[in-house]
Amino acid sequence: MIEFIIGTSLAASAGLNAWMPLFLLGLADRLLPAVELPSAWAWLSSDLALWIVGALLLLEIIADKIPALDSMNDIVQSILRPAAGGIAFGAGAGAQTVAVDDPASLFADNQWVPVAVGIAVALVVHIVKATARVTANAATGGLAAPVLSAAEDGASFALAAAAIIVPILAAALLIGLVVAVIALLRRRARLRRERQPVGRVTRPR
Repeated sequence: MIEFIIGTSLAASAGLNAWMPLFLLGLADRLLPAVELPSAWAWLSSDLALWIVGALLLLEIIADKIPALDSMNDIVQSILRPAAGGIAFGAGAGAQTVAVDDPASLFADNQWVPVAVGIAVALVVHIVKATARVTANAATGGLAAPVLSAAEDGASFALAAAAIIVPILAAALLIGLVVAVIALLRRRARLRRERQPVGRVTRPR
């Protein structure tokens, strides 16, 4: 169960920012003695991977705060974020972390399962994020982009860091994210209904 929470939190983090969980996983494996990635994902903590992922993380953080460019970035990230979510789920669910001393072999017989689950989770979060961003940009002329982007980066960091160090906190954050998504979808549905023109009723003569 803990492994699933860790993997889901990391995948959701990737849905908001593709490179945040990968960079934090690599750093944690490199700097925290209590964190050890599975051998299949150990390359995340290599010098080359950290430099490349760190540069891509910085690029996404900047691009996502520029109106118009943020929407183009979301289109490109439609492939990268789900892929990153699959990697993050697979690496995080099988890692020895501060909270998990002996990773369970929950997916030992089907190593593709955590990757597929991570892709699905990250894709759903990405779709909601990208759709909300388009709506907010249209309503504010792009002025909301930097504020929303900063909030998404903060949420992505909090989810990934909590997943690695305090999975129980990550579970609470996940619940909060689900509640926020449901509230957003309901608000959009209500606004759509309010914008629909009221049909005229004609009386027979």
